[in-house]
Amino acid sequence: MQFELGEETAEIARVVVEAAPGVEKIPAAERVYAYVKAAILDRVYPGGELLTEGELATAVGVSRTPVREALLRLEESGLVKLYPKKGALVLPVLPQEINDVLEARELIESHAAAKVWPRRKQLIESLSQRVDEMRAHRKANDAKSFLEADRAFHEAIVGAAGNEILAKLYNSLRDRQVRMGVPGIEVQPARMDRSIADHQEMIDALGGNSVKRFRELVVAHIDSAAADLRGIR
Repeated sequence: MQFELGEETAEIARVVVEAAPGVEKIPAAERVYAYVKAAILDRVYPGGELLTEGELATAVGVSRTPVREALLRLEESGLVKLYPKKGALVLPVLPQEINDVLEARELIESHAAAKVWPRRKQLIESLSQRVDEMRAHRKANDAKSFLEADRAFHEAIVGAAGNEILAKLYNSLRDRQVRMGVPGIEVQPARMDRSIADHQEMIDALGGNSVKRFRELVVAHIDSAAADLRGIR
C-alpha cells in the first residue's frame, strides 16, 4: 500500500527549507536527509509507511537525485528499506533491533567506562552540562530533546575513551535509540526523572575513587533502559 504525504506536511517542509538561514549553501541531499530523518524520529512517518522519491522531492523542493542519495544514507542508518521502483519503507522498531542495539551499547559503554577513568576529571563538567540540558527538557516535557541530551551524555563518555572506530559505531546507533525511547517516555514521563538521577549518580561516581562502581552504574543504567524498552513492546 502506498501512502501519500499530506499537503500540510509538504507545506511545512517547504516553509522550513525556504526560511532556514543559509539554506542555499546546504547540499540538497543533506536537506532531504535531515527532513526525512526528523519526520521519522518524530513519527510523522511511522513504521510501515512507504515514501516515494517524487513525493519527497516535492516536499523539500529538490530534484529526485538528492532524494536518492538521502534515502541511501537513511537505509544505512537502519531507518528505511529501499525497494527499487517503489520507494522507501519506513522500518518499524522490532524486538530484535532493540536487543541488538542494547547489546551493542553495553559492550561499547562498559569498555569505555573503564578506559575514561584516568581522564574522568575532565569529563565531569561536560557531563554535568548534558544533565542540566536533560533537566530543562524534562521541565518542558520534550521527550525527543531529552533523549538527544541523554545520548550526548553517553557519546561524550565513549568519545573520551579515545577509540575513534568505537565512537563512530556508537554514534551510528543514536537515531535508533531516540526512536525507540520516545514512545515509552511520552507514555511514562516519570522515566525522565529516574534517568536524570541515574546520570547524576554516574557523575558523582566519577568524582570518587572506584572505577568498578562507575562501570557498574553505567551497566545498571543500560539494564534499566532495556527493561523500559522491552516493557512497552
